[in-house]
Amino acid sequence: MAVARRGRTSSVLSSVPLQILFYVNGIYYIFYFLATLAMIVYKSQVFSYPDDFLGPDLALLFIMAILEVLRLYLGSKGNLTEEEAPLGLSLVITVGSVILSVYFLVWQTYVLKADVIINAVLLFTYGLESVLKVIAIAAFVS
Repeated sequence: MAVARRGRTSSVLSSVPLQILFYVNGIYYIFYFLATLAMIVYKSQVFSYPDDFLGPDLALLFIMAILEVLRLYLGSKGNLTEEEAPLGLSLVITVGSVILSVYFLVWQTYVLKADVIINAVLLFTYGLESVLKVIAIAAFVS
């Protein structure tokens, strides 16, 4: 039998839409990583891809993957535990992920239409996720 405590109210402040977006973004990023990796291999075989740029492009993709895992972990942990620090750190890491995504969208050696589409979707989810993170942090602080 549950005992009701007087004078103590508890409310859940975690954001369900943000948590769902973390999950969806995690699955989408797996697709993004594999598709981008396949397109880099394709471009290196079909086009005259400079060898000096192949290594850095692959390195940036793997750095982005590490940042993404860290970003999603900290964001999910911060949201579920209702702590501002991990969620705020995830928001800061999102800036790095956005810069890397813009690199693959604009500054990569060869940019295919598929690159534009998958990066646009990723940037859209980053934007939506950032707005929800700011709202969640504001709810946790108040």
